[in-house]
This record gives sequence, structure tokens and C-alpha cells, in this order.
Amino acid sequence: MRNLPLFPLPLILVLVAACGSDPVPAAPTDGGLALDGGPTIDAGPPVDAGPVAPRVLGPADRRARFVVPPAYDGVTPLPLMMLLHGYGASSAIQDTYFRASATARERGYYLILPEGTVDSSGSQFWNATPACCNFDGSTVDDVAYLTSLIDEAESVVPVDTTRVYLYGHSNGGFMTYRLACELSERITAAVSLAGGDYLSDTTCTPTRGVSLLQVHGTADPTISYTGTAGYPAARDAVMRWAGRDGCDPTMSTAGTPLDLVDSLPGAETTVEQWNTGCTPGLDAELWSITGGTHAPGFNAAWAPSVADWLLRHHR
Repeated sequence: MRNLPLFPLPLILVLVAACGSDPVPAAPTDGGLALDGGPTIDAGPPVDAGPVAPRVLGPADRRARFVVPPAYDGVTPLPLMMLLHGYGASSAIQDTYFRASATARERGYYLILPEGTVDSSGSQFWNATPACCNFDGSTVDDVAYLTSLIDEAESVVPVDTTRVYLYGHSNGGFMTYRLACELSERITAAVSLAGGDYLSDTTCTPTRGVSLLQVHGTADPTISYTGTAGYPAARDAVMRWAGRDGCDPTMSTAGTPLDLVDSLPGAETTVEQWNTGCTPGLDAELWSITGGTHAPGFNAAWAPSVADWLLRHHR
């Protein structure tokens, strides 16, 4: 039987150590997002003001919302992003938290907002890595499902296949790592907020490099910044992908610190970049939110900063 202590954040996801002995925090799913250092946000279904072409993707029993920006003209290929929600959350909650649909319209790219499946506790999840968060041993093939959404998007609108991106939070971050591994021939760049990679470097064998950005609070009590027996430390995961991108994993440089969380002092997010010797077009970064927890109360700089990091990458 699970012992599931509740945390006051609906996007909280969990760590399950490889041995399965760590306590598993659960996520309340009340439809609102209580951000650290910020107000509770109503996460009702956002309105898509962009052109219709189409509004949804996926099979009838598992629809994903599809955002088409005003830049869509039916001819010009546009970038494609997919946003993966956290454990116990939904695409609507994640969309509100990341301001994802609005940013897609502003920056001119397609956005896929899929839903996980529901486990025995009533929480939506992704079947990502052994650490998080398939507690019931479900056989659902989320890699196949999410791949089919990318396939469908490319079949119904003109997609720039050199610019296909992933980003996700927590359980969605773990799923982002898995997709970057298994769909490396199609994914250009990926961002994980408070997610984690496979514990072992040899579990994932991508056929090509994928640019990778890990964003992580140093005080995250749910998915540890320093790693556990179930997944590596944030910095170790980024160094691993830097090596896969042809970069020298021992050579990193400091970028300009970022101010992404108003409740934390100054430019609280340090930037570490791996870009020495990389395969052209590839690199890796770690944004460490000093004092940040699992669901930081991001300010208006968050959404464009992440989108612009992704969009500058091409195959």
C-alpha cells in the first residue's frame, strides 16, 4: 500500500527510488495551481484565439489540444512544441502555469497540449522512467501516443521538422528525457523543469544529439536537485547530454544570471552552458534556481526565456 503524504502544490510530482522504498508524495488535483511565492491561479480551459486548423489531435479517447498561431498561413512551415504536464496535473494547469498557449501565439509556433492517463489514485501521469511516475505498473505506451501526435501534426499543417521541441514539468520533465532519448532523430531541443533523466547513462542510447536545458530549484523537496537512488543530479544529467551532443562535458562557462522568480532575491537563476566542441547546432545548459522549490512562482520572463532558448535551436 502506498503512503502518500500530500503537498500543497497540484503540480507536485514524485520521486520513486529505483528500489521503491522512498515515500511517494501525491498531488492534489483541485484545478488550481498554488505557485511558490505567488497567488493561486484558476486553471480553467484557456481560449485558443488562433486560426483553426485543427483544434485537437489524437484518437477520440485521448484528445490533445492543438494551438495554431496567427502566423499560420497554411503554407509556411512553423516550429512545433509539445508541453508535458506534471503528475496529478493536466494540460490546462500546465498551460496556465507556463503561459504556453499565449507564448506560442506570440512567438509563432504550433503547440501540442496532451493529457496523460489516469492511475488508481485518480492522478494523470506519464509512463516515463522507472523513477517517475508509473506507480501502478501500467503498460500504457506514452512514447507511441506522443509520437503519433507529432506525426499527425506534421500531416495536417506545415511543420518545420528541423525545429521540433519538447518541454515538461516534473513527471513531464522525466517524460521529456525519455522522448529525447527515444525520438532523438526527430527532437531538436528539450527543456525539463524539475524532471530527471534515467539513473544509468547506458539506459538511454540516442541515435543523435538533442540540445538539452535542465531548469531546477536548488531547494526542490520533491525532485532533488542533487539526485537520488532513482535519478541523477541535475548537473550530472546535463553533462551527460552535453557529451552526447559532442560537447566537452568537462568544459562549461557561466552565462548571464536570470531573474525568473520575483519572490527570490536578485537574479536568482544561475546559467551554466556547455558549448565547447559541440556538434554544430547542439549544446546543453543548466539553469539553477537558487532557493527555488518544485513549482516556482515564475514572473513574466519565464515563458519567453524558455521559448526563445528552444527556438534558437535548429537541426
